[in-house]
Amino acid sequence: MAENSILSARQVSKRFGGLQAVDRVSFEVEPRGVTSIIGPNGAGKSTLFNLISGTFLPDSGEVVFDGKDVTHQAPEQKLASGMARSFQITNLFFDLSVIDNLRIASQRLESSQQLLKPFSKSRLALQRTDELISEFELERAADQLAGALSHGDQRRLEIAVTLATRPRLLMLDEPSQGMSQADTQETAELIRRLSQNMAILLIEHDVDLVMDLSQHVVVMAQGQKLAEGTPQAVRANPEVQTAYFGEATA
Repeated sequence: MAENSILSARQVSKRFGGLQAVDRVSFEVEPRGVTSIIGPNGAGKSTLFNLISGTFLPDSGEVVFDGKDVTHQAPEQKLASGMARSFQITNLFFDLSVIDNLRIASQRLESSQQLLKPFSKSRLALQRTDELISEFELERAADQLAGALSHGDQRRLEIAVTLATRPRLLMLDEPSQGMSQADTQETAELIRRLSQNMAILLIEHDVDLVMDLSQHVVVMAQGQKLAEGTPQAVRANPEVQTAYFGEATA
């Protein structure tokens, strides 16, 4: 693992029956900035995300976070280590208010002895909830049901919920999916701001958004890493142009 990396995937592989979903993929993520994983449908992006987050266990290879082997840790263990993930499908308690969604997520900051106490006694959780409401400008929506928010606001709330435990690596799976152009731009600005102080690992179908936000891009095709580098280098790569962008230089 390089000195300046917070996450390292090393020769990670996963097979489902006869399908080699991920085949010996390696890459690294720096402590700040945005690293994006792109590729056509079926390239293995989501499977790779699941292997890193602990939803699936790899058949071979290693996942190292902050210098420690976390390959076989469960998602909740990785969350405690400082890794947090959002999902393609919004993962909120729709029948609870915005503030209650944030309070529940922030309860993880409390000691085990505090977990069964009322919210009003959870000092750390309440403090973190107030911080997130302010940071995400949710004051007016704090008492609204999460299910009553617009799709864009639900996705923003989900990012806030994911940040409740103050992770050092935030994994975002298609955060702009289903968003309007205006909501996408707001989300892009949010990701850009967050990436100044933490590592963000992003899967995103909007290539223009990826190229605008990322410092490093990993391109996958048929379960393998096809290329990686800066957005400019990836766009200029003839293999990437042919396999992903559907074009080739003369």
